[in-house]
Parts: sequence; structure tokens; C-alpha cells
Amino acid sequence: MEKLVIQGGAALKGEVRISGAKNAALPVLFASLLHEGESRIANLPRLQDIRTTLALLMELGVGIQKQDDGSRSLDASRLLSNEAPYDLVRKMRASVLCLGPLLARFGEARVSLPGGCAIGARPIDLHLRGLEALGASIELEAGYVQAKAPKGGLQGGRVLFDRVTVGGTENLMMAASLATGKSTLENCAREPEICDLADALRSMGAQISGDGTSVIEIEGSESLGPMDHTVIPDRIEAGTYMAAAALTQGNVKLHGARLEHLDALISKMAQAGVEVRREGDGLRVRHHGELHAVDVETRPYPGFPTDLQAQFMVLMTRATGSSAVTETVFENRFMHVPELNRMGADITTRGRTAFIRGVPELHGAKVMATDLRASATLVIAGLAAIDTTEVLRVYHLDRGYERIEDKLTALGASVQRVPQDWKG
Repeated sequence: MEKLVIQGGAALKGEVRISGAKNAALPVLFASLLHEGESRIANLPRLQDIRTTLALLMELGVGIQKQDDGSRSLDASRLLSNEAPYDLVRKMRASVLCLGPLLARFGEARVSLPGGCAIGARPIDLHLRGLEALGASIELEAGYVQAKAPKGGLQGGRVLFDRVTVGGTENLMMAASLATGKSTLENCAREPEICDLADALRSMGAQISGDGTSVIEIEGSESLGPMDHTVIPDRIEAGTYMAAAALTQGNVKLHGARLEHLDALISKMAQAGVEVRREGDGLRVRHHGELHAVDVETRPYPGFPTDLQAQFMVLMTRATGSSAVTETVFENRFMHVPELNRMGADITTRGRTAFIRGVPELHGAKVMATDLRASATLVIAGLAAIDTTEVLRVYHLDRGYERIEDKLTALGASVQRVPQDWKG
């Protein structure tokens, strides 16, 4: 295992390019299964979750080649299996996104339940009910979802999601693209990643409208053509660097970051006294002086993103006054709080709300990363802390941040990746 060793105190300055969005790339990769031929996908980030997805696609029989321009060609003309095995699906919850495409193309699919998912927290029941609304029969057997389409394939229908679900919306968009007739998906997720998947499917000839709203309509096709698609920049990575620049009193240009994808965060940062403006092909973030305390409540898009909750919280640890951060999307998403308190933060939690009192400074400490976004939060805290911070178990970071230590070093930070038993 590895850790990051951070010497805090340097203001981040310079320019950084935002990588392709992980949460957009994963469904787009699985959408390549819908075409019996070759597709091209560009701007894939170099992340562990992408490698896991490519491994799963190869297990299914997809031929994958890296092109000179960094894009990937994916040839799904000779699939070997319609089963996604536990050994690969357990590594990444998003692997369940192969269910819709496999079922639509073959009329049958067998996909392991995602790791940690016994139809409990972050369940896939909404995916399954949606597929049933298109005529599929679903059985849960020995930890696997066994799905079968009716004779003649999936049939267009009305799907009303009980709750907003990003993955469920994506799975049903892909499945409905090869269903017979028209499908109407209601109470859909509205994230930019949903729109990116819709763009990818339209490049294959799918007839989709309404993406970006709560109602998406899809006129199913008998077959789809090759995909040629470039993945959007990662708004969560961009938001993470925005928080890091603000907390370190920095001045950073984020190439590729899209203002329209970050409205909720930018509004809150402006209230906190951070300047964010469009500049060229991206955004400029700068801050000097005091931070103002601001309350935040996470909501599905276009509300404040749950994936930026922890990063905004660490910003509030240095704000003047008291603030509250309320998490409404996922339970148990305050695991970073004890680690921030080890660094001198003053945070208490009550239910789904964290109450933060700003402190004059943070101090370096040895801290443990518990999940992807918590890992990034501890790195941000270390950048602004006095003395040295060691962030352990950084394999979480590699699931969602491409070369984070290299990008931060280029901005003037002192960050080293070393073996976890390294003593310096």
C-alpha cells in the first residue's frame, strides 16, 4: 500500500488540466456493448475504475485497442458472454451498468450484485423495476441478477423512478435504446453525465430527447451504429481543485472546467468570498483573505453535489464563524470528520448534519482515507495545514483522481507518493 506525504503551507498557483469525467466515462464505456461493431471513445481518464471497466468488457469479449491520440477503440462484434462475474463486479458498483446493454442486445443477462449491495444502501432495485417495466423478468439467484427479455425483445414503456437515481436512469436509457417502441422515463437524474451518455447514444443513432430534464423520451431502434464520443471534463475533479486553490489562498486556472456544470458550487464559493470566473477554455479560481461561513445542503443535480460535500466542508474549517453541512443524498458520508478533527478542525455531527466552527489553522497529522471523496478532502486539508500530513490508504484516490500528486506538484505543492511503511 502507498500513502501521500504532504508538506503544507504553499499557495497553489498555475494551471491544471481537468481530466475526463469518471462518472460519465463508465456508462459510455458500457454503452459500447449496444453496437455489434467498433466504437471510439476519447478523453478517458487514467483511473482504477476505468481499468476495472475495461477488464470487465474484455471478459465479455470486447476487443480494446489504445489509439495514438489516447482514445480507445472498442470492438463488441464478437461478445463471448452475457454474464458479468462477481470477481470483477465486486470491485466497482458501477459495473451493474452492463445489465441494461447486455439484456437489450441478447435478451438475457446475468450480472453479479455489486459489492456491498444486498438491495440495501444505494440499492439497484430501481434499475430492476425499470427493466421490468420494459417487459423483463428478473430473478435474484445466488448473488446474481438473472434478467430475461420477453420473446421479441424489450418493449418500450413508462418508467417512473420512485427516487432520483443516476445509475438507474443510465441503465434504462441504454436498455430502452434497443427496445421496440417508445419509452418514457420519469423522475430522471439530470446530471451532466446523463446528458453526456445521451450524446454518446445519439452518436450511435439513438433517438433520445429530454436529457437534462426529469423526463427523458427514447424511441427504440432495431439496431445502433458505431459510437464516436469524447467524454466531458470531470466536474468533481474540477470542484476539488477549486476547493484546494481557495483553502491555500491560491490562484489557479482549470483548463476544461465548465462553469455551467458547477453552478451550485460556484454560488456557495462566491458567498464564502472565493472568486471564480470563466477564462478561456476553463475557469480561474483565486482567493486571498478571510473565508466566510456558508451553510450547504446536498441535493440531486442541479443542487449541491454530494461528491463535493466533503471538499466544501474542509473549506469551512478555516472560515470565520460557524456553518452547517447537511447530507441528504447518502447516509454515512461523514467518515472524514474524525480525521479532519485530528488535524485541528472543530466539527460535530448530529444525524445528517455536520456543524463546523472555523479555526485559525489546521495541523499536519497521520490520517486514514475512508473513501474516494474523503481521500481528496484530507489531501486538501494537508495542503493548507502546518507541518506534514500523511494520508494513508490512497488507493481510494486512484479510483477517481488522475495523477493527483503530479498535478498538485505542478501547482507548487509538496506532495510525495511513497510506500506506506516509508519513514522519510
